[in-house]
Amino acid sequence: MAAALVPELYVSDLERSLDFYCGALGFSIVYQRPAERFAYIERGGAELMLEEPVGRTWLAGPLEAPYGRGVNFQITVEDAAALCEAALAAGALLIQPLEEKTYLRDDEPIRVCQGVVQDPDGYLLRFSELL
Repeated sequence: MAAALVPELYVSDLERSLDFYCGALGFSIVYQRPAERFAYIERGGAELMLEEPVGRTWLAGPLEAPYGRGVNFQITVEDAAALCEAALAAGALLIQPLEEKTYLRDDEPIRVCQGVVQDPDGYLLRFSELL
């Protein structure tokens, strides 16, 4: 069963994005539609759809790099440092070096180790590990 919310990211080169997400970050292809340049991927419960915009698209304006301005995707992982290193080795841009940060959920402190990288199309990925 799919998650209740699954972001669909337009990408400029589906193969490059699959190499990054599946090759470097450990996502798996759940299913794909090659003729539509589309893939549904998953890693540890985090689900994304990747689509190269060909044919019918749902764009609110011109698609210009970097894609994904104004949003970052928090992905809960077991080892944020390892994912950041893998992303950087695959050519991702480091946006926020690893840090330990405490957030409040109501009055309860939640401590995480997190880092932010930029994927090949400019989407920001925040790897977050509960401490």
